Amino acid sequence: MSLPLLHTGKVRDLYAVGDDRILMVTSDRLSAFDVVLDEPIPDKGRVLTAMTVHWLGELADLAPSHLISADPADFPAEAAELGGAAGLQGLAGRTLLVHKAQMLPLECIVRGYLAGSGWKEYRRSGTLHGMALPAGLQQADRLPEPMFTPSTKATEGHDENISFDQAVDLVGAEMASAARDLCVEAYRRAAAAGERHGILVADTKFELGIVDGRLALCDEVLTPDSSRFWAADEWKPGTNPPSFDKQPVRDWLESSGWDKQPPPPALPPEVVDATSRRYVTAYERLSGRRLADWYGARA
Repeated sequence: MSLPLLHTGKVRDLYAVGDDRILMVTSDRLSAFDVVLDEPIPDKGRVLTAMTVHWLGELADLAPSHLISADPADFPAEAAELGGAAGLQGLAGRTLLVHKAQMLPLECIVRGYLAGSGWKEYRRSGTLHGMALPAGLQQADRLPEPMFTPSTKATEGHDENISFDQAVDLVGAEMASAARDLCVEAYRRAAAAGERHGILVADTKFELGIVDGRLALCDEVLTPDSSRFWAADEWKPGTNPPSFDKQPVRDWLESSGWDKQPPPPALPPEVVDATSRRYVTAYERLSGRRLADWYGARA
């Protein structure tokens, strides 16, 4: 009997395991400018999974999580067909068995630096999510304090930035405050750990849910896909530092003349390889571990 498919996203596929558990399978798919590209990025799924497990361990005293196991031996036997000819081992390293959570309808974003859409807003109005910032800040400047800047979860199109008061309207004052406090403290810890390894965590997105009556960290946590990581020695205010993610892909696509509408152009092998290396480097530097020691390493 096969596991029921709950959801297929740009990167992850979710399968029901009974009524209270989910098998979260992370692919090597990569999307850019809201289009899924044809070429997989080797080891991307393993990096996102290994990074999430690393940070859930580092933050375990701060909050519980939805994680049950990353060990294929703990996956249900029915999952074997999802791993192809390799069976359960075909899921190794890129799959998590997790508790089903009651998810908050918020993207819980914390920003420590002025970048991305935050920089665009500041340049336009001197604010970040409607909150006034000091005058004269530059792109990539460190913010005076990490800021909680939530957004909605859009089922179609782009998420919408919202104020804290709007977050209160969605989940209530107590839950919104708890989410803010948890995410800001998790960001502070991650940023401090990153700096020790020469990496700046410019911003990150958390997803929270209720597991066994408690607010818990869910989905991916502090990965290159959910965060903006910069090499500390490449950071300079007034610039747009390269990030440890799909930056080589974005740069190549921007220079290719593509109109950012499907179908996407084929990525050159060297761009695929460079992107894979950036993901692996982010994991190994931030965790202090080798990806070769994580589940699913290629022989």
